[in-house]
Amino acid sequence: MSGWLAVAGLGPGAENMVTPEVRSALAEATDVIGYFPYVARIAPRAGLNLHGSDNRVEIDRADHALRLASEGAKVVIVSSGDPGVFAMASALFEALEKRPDLHDLDIKILPGITAMLAAAAHAGAPLGHDFCAINLSDNLKPWPLVEHRLRLAAQADFAMGFYNPRSSSRPHQFARALEILLEECGPNRLITFARAVSTPEERIQTVTLAEATPEMADMRTVVIVGNSATRRVGRFVYTPRSA
Repeated sequence: MSGWLAVAGLGPGAENMVTPEVRSALAEATDVIGYFPYVARIAPRAGLNLHGSDNRVEIDRADHALRLASEGAKVVIVSSGDPGVFAMASALFEALEKRPDLHDLDIKILPGITAMLAAAAHAGAPLGHDFCAINLSDNLKPWPLVEHRLRLAAQADFAMGFYNPRSSSRPHQFARALEILLEECGPNRLITFARAVSTPEERIQTVTLAEATPEMADMRTVVIVGNSATRRVGRFVYTPRSA
């Protein structure tokens, strides 16, 4: 097979946060596949086919990429942030499991700057000690499991990064997440809402859990909750390196 397949992270939004490795793969690609808004970030050029698709069709997207690459195309699947963090790298391997005939295909996963890490950097260093990331969407797992993991992470005193905190179809779930955090962490714990990080619409807001409301988050927001030692220094928030 002469084709190849890369799964690339485009970073959180700003073009200067796309890695040189990803830029190089995109420059060589014959086909780019991904969710419509991510494909829209790729500049058209002669010889490049852009394949945008809707949300929640990740396996179809992966199957399409595998087929094109097996036929000789140079394919890049694009994700926002890092492709291995709640994104397309895992979906690709899920599709690849069903295609043993393609296990020798030239496949690379090209890392990107995650939304969570970009948000943390712009806020200061709230992830300076042990931390975890939790996807608050119940699209691929039941909500009771989300609540269970959230409660245990809080009890373990992790700093926490939350993806997909609140959508128009499930606004009540983030309200419930805030209730659990208040129960486990208390009202003075710092929580940062980082919306549209690295874009002109960026907004970083840090408040206490007592001051937090569900409306502070949407699907373009990464939420970071500090651990019990997280504190403010000037306009920044940081978590000390020792526990």
